[in-house]
Amino acid sequence: MKIHELAIKTGLTAPTIRFYEKEGLLDSRHVLRGKNNYRDYSEETIEHLKIIKRLQSVGFSLGEMRELFQEYAVNKLTISKGIELIDLFREKIREIEQKQIEFEQIHRTLNEMLEAKILLMNELENENNV
Repeated sequence: MKIHELAIKTGLTAPTIRFYEKEGLLDSRHVLRGKNNYRDYSEETIEHLKIIKRLQSVGFSLGEMRELFQEYAVNKLTISKGIELIDLFREKIREIEQKQIEFEQIHRTLNEMLEAKILLMNELENENNV
């Protein structure tokens, strides 16, 4: 598929997709060049880009993702690299758990503010109807 169609299916812009390719997050499994030098993306690329978006949203850097994808593609691991990746996963899990706590706190605060405004609006409405 061409980049425009891929952009529509993923919600990303064409320049963002090109940037990810330039940064090494898309490889030959995801993009091929035709005789006309146009990029042709595989169906697998859609899910891969969605994974990139999710990883970014929880704090993975482009470098961390690149390393993760390269290790996954090669499918062989040294002990030191394995320990490094395990540590990275554990750290990201801790960060996500902390963000969950923060989101829950914000959620509670917003609900309290909403309830207070609804009560105030009801009181004002009752005063105006008297």
